[in-house]
Amino acid sequence: MSNDHFLSRRAFTVESALAILATATITIAGCDDGGDLGPSPPAGAREGVVSENHGHRAIVEAAQLNANSTITIDMRFRATHNHTLMLTALELASISENGRVVKTSSTDDGHSHAVTFN
Repeated sequence: MSNDHFLSRRAFTVESALAILATATITIAGCDDGGDLGPSPPAGAREGVVSENHGHRAIVEAAQLNANSTITIDMRFRATHNHTLMLTALELASISENGRVVKTSSTDDGHSHAVTFN
């Protein structure tokens, strides 16, 4: 039997360490902030779930739910950069009636976020 398919102890140790570090990197990169994102939105407001979140919030105020035009939401909250989210009057009406609305935020700081309401 040939030893061509066997790793040396040193090569095995290096490969094992690299595999462990790669797994840790993937876990850290995919981790949401998970921290406290502040108090609950005001009564009647609707908050969207922000994908791959790192401190943003997308809250539609109660008064905005009945807007007859497009609105823009500032999503910065505790993040180090801002994103905005534009919602049309039809999307606002759907959110108001507990319909599912999924929108993509502005692309800032090299990325964007999907925001899901209801």
